[in-house]
Amino acid sequence: MPEPAPLILTLQMDEAAFATFDGLRRRHFPEALNHIPAHATLFHHLPGGNAAGVIEAVTALARSEALPEVAVTGVRFTGRGVAYALESEALSAFRGRVAAAFRDDLTAQDRQGWRPHITVQNKVSPEKARALHAALSQSFEPSHFRAPGVLLWRYLGGPWERVATIAFGDAA
Repeated sequence: MPEPAPLILTLQMDEAAFATFDGLRRRHFPEALNHIPAHATLFHHLPGGNAAGVIEAVTALARSEALPEVAVTGVRFTGRGVAYALESEALSAFRGRVAAAFRDDLTAQDRQGWRPHITVQNKVSPEKARALHAALSQSFEPSHFRAPGVLLWRYLGGPWERVATIAFGDAA
């Protein structure tokens, strides 16, 4: 029997931030490869065979969280794409608590240092990525947004299927 598809945990952005970043992603991400909306990944691979347990654990941790404020701090060149760098002490602490809850299930990718970001372009030539990085950097102004919760997705080999929306305590 094949192993169930993994679960992905991403940050839910407020409506204005999501509209901005998803618009940029739709504009600059190669259309044939853009199967998912703009997102900031907290975990790439949580246990897919235990969706109910993941939802329960993440909900219990999120319930005690105030809505984190997330700073958009810069534009990052990724080699073959561009991402917006994010910072949030509250979100980093929350991620640490989720990591502790799933420490025995985390992949190497999810155990390594976390550098939160929202990718708006990927899988393009370095030249094309450099050009977009330069253009977005020129007009960049630091900003903030509120995160009402997290989103749990099932990975389907390209597209993702939303499994749950889990609100932070103040958003419940």
